Amino acid sequence: MTGVPASAAGGPAKAKGPAVSGASGSPSISAMSASGAPGGAKPARGAKLTAVAVNQASVWNIANLLTMLRLVLVPGFVALMLADGGYDPAWRSLAWAAFAIAMITDLFDGHLARAYNLVTDFGKIADPIADKAIMGAALICLSALGDLPWWVTLVILGRELGITLLRFIVIRYGVIPASRGGKLKTLTQGVAVGMYVLALTGWLATLRWWVMAAAVVLTVVTGLDYVRQAIVLRRQGIAERKAASEEAEA
Repeated sequence: MTGVPASAAGGPAKAKGPAVSGASGSPSISAMSASGAPGGAKPARGAKLTAVAVNQASVWNIANLLTMLRLVLVPGFVALMLADGGYDPAWRSLAWAAFAIAMITDLFDGHLARAYNLVTDFGKIADPIADKAIMGAALICLSALGDLPWWVTLVILGRELGITLLRFIVIRYGVIPASRGGKLKTLTQGVAVGMYVLALTGWLATLRWWVMAAAVVLTVVTGLDYVRQAIVLRRQGIAERKAASEEAEA
């Protein structure tokens, strides 16, 4: 025994580390695959599962929870409005409190979703449903109790449902942005309906009539403006598609 290593003597050497490719000493592709490195199939599946879990967890954010609260408040509001025949001032005050909470949360959930990147598919669908549900429940209860003419309820709800449907129809061409008039309409409707929910008398009862009249006017005017925007958006979308098609054929 000379004590000389086999590699020095020209004999076969036993590799104690991973195989290397080239002079740089980096691991070979086969070694990376065998060790479950980024190229492996399992990490890819794990990444997909993680992404799905994150998406599912994002539904339970503060903005969506506020939207869910509004949905839960709807049946509670109706029960309070109709309690004891629907004319008890105490019950009407509690109903107003529920309505006010719903309207206030409507101001915050959309802002929070946009400001903190909490926009989800659930929120896009549930938020407008919650808005229409609480406003529709209030209007229908008021008309059923004889406090508000049915034609007012039909005009407001018809406009809201019609514009929502119109948005879905033209969404392939683009999104109709919320206008200042639309936001003013929402605020005026909320104030007017809130005043009717309360058992007001005297000059306040007269004032609420004028506020509701303003809300109806804004409802109709902004509704017509949304229809105009939808027509323009559709024409632009059709023109752009036609131009793109002609370029592709050229």
